[in-house]
Amino acid sequence: MDDETSFLRALFAAAVEAVSPARCVPPHLPAPPAGRTVVAGFGKAAAAMALVVEQCWPGPLSGVVVVPDGGGVPGLRQIRVIEAGHPVPDARSVRAAAEVLSAVRGLSPDDLVLALVSGGGSALLASPGPGVTLAEKQQVTRALLRSGAPIAEFNCVRKHISAIKGGRLALACAPARLVSLVISDVPGDDPATIAGGPTVADPTTTADALAVLARYGGAPPASVARLLASPAAETPKPGGPAFARTAATVVASGMNALEAAGALARARGYAVLDLGEIEGEAREAAAGQAALAARIARGEGPVAAPAVILSGGETTVTVRGQGRGGRNAEFLLALALALQDGPRVWAIACGTDGRDGTEDNAGAILTPDALARAARQGLDPAALLADNDSYAFFEALDALVVTGPTRTNVSDFRAILVGRPAGH
Repeated sequence: MDDETSFLRALFAAAVEAVSPARCVPPHLPAPPAGRTVVAGFGKAAAAMALVVEQCWPGPLSGVVVVPDGGGVPGLRQIRVIEAGHPVPDARSVRAAAEVLSAVRGLSPDDLVLALVSGGGSALLASPGPGVTLAEKQQVTRALLRSGAPIAEFNCVRKHISAIKGGRLALACAPARLVSLVISDVPGDDPATIAGGPTVADPTTTADALAVLARYGGAPPASVARLLASPAAETPKPGGPAFARTAATVVASGMNALEAAGALARARGYAVLDLGEIEGEAREAAAGQAALAARIARGEGPVAAPAVILSGGETTVTVRGQGRGGRNAEFLLALALALQDGPRVWAIACGTDGRDGTEDNAGAILTPDALARAARQGLDPAALLADNDSYAFFEALDALVVTGPTRTNVSDFRAILVGRPAGH
């Protein structure tokens, strides 16, 4: 493994460590209540967050957290862990939503609900709205996953066809005090979007949801169309009485991850260009960053080489092929093709949760010789990209990054190295 590849892995590790529950949860824990404390957690970081709460909380706890398969942690004693389907909800997701709702009902004003919220919670808590079946909700979810819809618009639809998202869990918690600690996986860090916003008021409307479906999802099932045309689909809005005793705090975000990686890069002698959190098609983001890397290499960029271009957020992929992709691997393959006649760069793109879409890898690493090595193996990178089969490209080069679940989730992390510091 060359120095640049090792350094890219170190940057990713620093980014993930900066947003670990062990680091970000303790400073934001509220004071214990006079009554009971019930934990309700959902998302990829929920079990790790719950473990931190158990370790720090001065009194008894009860409750339940819902995680994807393999997302549990050892050591939990008071809070129960349930596994459910992700990214498409399954029957376990429906049971999990029912258990979370049951855990918070019947509380008093002296009680506290501590909601531990992180990305992935939308699929893990599935409570289809009136007249909608799980199969129909799965159909809508799959269509939007393949459409390239941004996460805020995707979750707008999910909130309005749900009986728990979009602030409805907060209704069930009243009159108890409700405090949400949130690890953000969305640009802008809006708690109303993260995990479908079950504990916060929803400013979006059914008209917004219908517009998203028209733009991305095609014709929804008849039951979904009927629900979205009815008052039952409208979510509780800001200013409602159910939110008078609620608070939501974002305890970690993608920007924290980028800041940690940037500090490490500067310590190693690199200039840092932090693009912040980005959205849009993975291929288009790759083209833009390839052009930026080329300008830096020519001495015409906003920073001088040696430099690291950092970005977070979450790109999307409009799936048209039949291959095994992942937005991060697709970004890197498109970057390689865009730079094939340009400067030599090294790059990493990974999901901070340890998953690149539905595959078993967090992402991949791109080295300057990737296209040449692929050619020697008879691979056609352009054809693989057209088939959304970037996974196969990096698998053949033994360049996938496989971490397993990281038990946090602030969306994606990307770093591009242009040039080498002196002495390397």
